[in-house]
Amino acid sequence: MSLSPAKKIGFWLKIAVFAGMFAYIGHVLRQQPFNWTLVRQQWQTVPNPGRWAAGLVVLIPVNWGFEALKWQILLQRIEKTSFWDAYRGVLAGVSLGFALPAQLGDTAGRVLSLRSGERGAAIGASLVSGGMQFYVALVFGAVAWAHYLVQVPKRDTPTGRWLLVLLVGLSAAGVLFGLVRQRLVRWLETRSGLRRYANYWNVAGLYDDYEIGLALGAATARYMIFSTQFYLALRLVGVSLPNDVSASGIGLVFLAKTITPAFNLLSDLGVREAASLWVFAPFGVPAPVLITATLTLWTANLLTPVLVGLVWVWQIKLR
Repeated sequence: MSLSPAKKIGFWLKIAVFAGMFAYIGHVLRQQPFNWTLVRQQWQTVPNPGRWAAGLVVLIPVNWGFEALKWQILLQRIEKTSFWDAYRGVLAGVSLGFALPAQLGDTAGRVLSLRSGERGAAIGASLVSGGMQFYVALVFGAVAWAHYLVQVPKRDTPTGRWLLVLLVGLSAAGVLFGLVRQRLVRWLETRSGLRRYANYWNVAGLYDDYEIGLALGAATARYMIFSTQFYLALRLVGVSLPNDVSASGIGLVFLAKTITPAFNLLSDLGVREAASLWVFAPFGVPAPVLITATLTLWTANLLTPVLVGLVWVWQIKLR
């Protein structure tokens, strides 16, 4: 009740988005009830399902390994850390994000895992890390949406074209921000009302172009890995679409998941399912099969790291 009006509006907006996603999922499932027999029959048609499952599982540590590499690169300006320590911090963040709002939990787990007291700057580094992953998803999402409009003409509406223009514009704005980031940080330091928060964003101006390039490369590699995992989960349940259709659909699902506010990793479930049902609906993929694929991906790529990360959460010392 003590929240400011702006925070209250944001809170209820998230509630509305959250409810809307599950209402859409419920609407689709009422039209196409969940059928375990259909899922089992579909799975039985898959030749050698073990190879798809094995690929999905093997890529779990690789996925989070690239996230840890990105975190290690960005931490070097604050605290020299090993790849293994960065990995532990990332998994601790994933575990805390399961119970807390995702970005808050993720940042807390990473920052509290550090040995030094430079936690203000580490919060800034964590925001930079999340912003890079957001930007990569945005750029790939723009390309995916452009291809999707060609593949699905009924979605090629004026609204769809304006959305494409917006995505391209935001992608270009990201490049511009990268070019002027150091000047922007210096300008923010001159604003008396914002100076007390400078410790959080000053780190963004410390990185040189080489470090930014390395971190963006790790973010891109991670995006390609978890996109591959989504493809493997689809193939595991018997969904076989042309590669370009799969790629554009997966890109749009991850774009929706990236830009949609989430409370924690549980609400992340609804985002992926609702987006997948909408994106793949024109291609005749049965809803029960599609939901099984997304739940499989969530279990492998999020629930499993959460359980592993609990080990490191218990070792965090609050100072």
